[in-house]
Amino acid sequence: MMDWTQLLSSGRLCRPDYTDRPGRPAYLQDYDRILFSEPFRRLAQKTQVHPLYDHDHVHHRMIHSMETSSVGRSLGIQVGQALVRQGRLEDGLQHVMAGTVQAACLAHDIGNPPFGHSGEASIGAWFARLFATGTGLGAGISPDQRAEFEAFEGNAQGFRITARLEMGRREGGMRLSYATLGAFAKYPCTAASAADAKGSYVGLKKFGVFAGDEALFAEAAEALGLPEERSPKGLRWWRRHPLAFLVEAADDICYRILDLEDAATVGDLDSDVVSEILEDITGKRNREDDPQMTLSDRVGMLRAMAIGAAIDSAVAAFLDNYDSIMAGTFDDGLMEVSGKAPAFARLKEISNARIFTARRKTELEIVGRQVLFTILDEFHALFVALKACNWEADRLLSQHGYWTQLVRAVDLDLRGVVDDYTAAHALTDFVSGMTDRYALRVRDMITGQVPG
Repeated sequence: MMDWTQLLSSGRLCRPDYTDRPGRPAYLQDYDRILFSEPFRRLAQKTQVHPLYDHDHVHHRMIHSMETSSVGRSLGIQVGQALVRQGRLEDGLQHVMAGTVQAACLAHDIGNPPFGHSGEASIGAWFARLFATGTGLGAGISPDQRAEFEAFEGNAQGFRITARLEMGRREGGMRLSYATLGAFAKYPCTAASAADAKGSYVGLKKFGVFAGDEALFAEAAEALGLPEERSPKGLRWWRRHPLAFLVEAADDICYRILDLEDAATVGDLDSDVVSEILEDITGKRNREDDPQMTLSDRVGMLRAMAIGAAIDSAVAAFLDNYDSIMAGTFDDGLMEVSGKAPAFARLKEISNARIFTARRKTELEIVGRQVLFTILDEFHALFVALKACNWEADRLLSQHGYWTQLVRAVDLDLRGVVDDYTAAHALTDFVSGMTDRYALRVRDMITGQVPG
């Protein structure tokens, strides 16, 4: 069984002996480091569901992350208080639990590229095309390494940002606490270990760690006491941190319910339909004839009630499955086994049928794909030129030609690029870090569009 004393460790990545300062616990510092970081700030201009929308009330990634963080804090404190009452958690640690979930939720989308999940798919499709040709960087990346580019994963990019890229690329990056990093990791495995283990566990459905960052995650996993497993080929993966299930539930609650509210806002779903679905989640009917209440008001009130009901349901599911969660054998999502599972299944069906396939959204996803393909083509050529200079950036930039201008124009970071693999990651670091509108600007620049 995993132990909360280890699981809530305040030790920091690459600073294992760090201890809390009076009045300034590690989880609060983690929250602040994430909140004030540039990658988090960029989430304000990244798609949640509806790309490039001008409506002020449609969610973007930053608002979604902050709302998820709020829900995560509620989940953490309610679970923590229940465990204290049951004698399973030391009194006082419920606040550490809540703060840790809150910080991890704030960071949960920090690695997502522009244009939402379609952006992830576009980056993966571009690399699949590159590897099929076997040219450029594709010639020097092994088949085992290709999977982490062909199925580009924002979760793994998020760990890379927090553990390596941010804070001047110092050792350990943001140096978040082990507890927050563990709660953040929905998929504590590399692409190679996930593929070899063949999805035998909920934490293996995707991957959350790039091969080049595995040693950093292993440090956190060992400090937290996460059970380590081996795939048939002997590749490492780990069981989830128990709080990762609460982070996942907070995300599920927010994006399922609030995507529905956004659909009503932009007109993809009728407000009456949305109200009826939300009433199904709350288990209550709210059809009072109040002349002061608009449809929008009613949807907003029902949304709040639905989130509250879903939080209660997720807390109950965690407590009902506590022993298997702590043993590392729980193999599902909390909302999928909760009392609200049928309502959330219906939400998923409606999202797939009506929201994710809306015409305007589809059109803009096509635009986003073409934008990213254009950028990746151009900057891939730059990295091929760097390869021709034997990965010597100073040599490339001393030529004072087009590539020098391009690097200067976008302030591209070439540190640490020493081979095809690290070059491919530098390329995805750059492209995935873009906001939606900055991606459009760069596309226009490299295709010769005159700035407006």
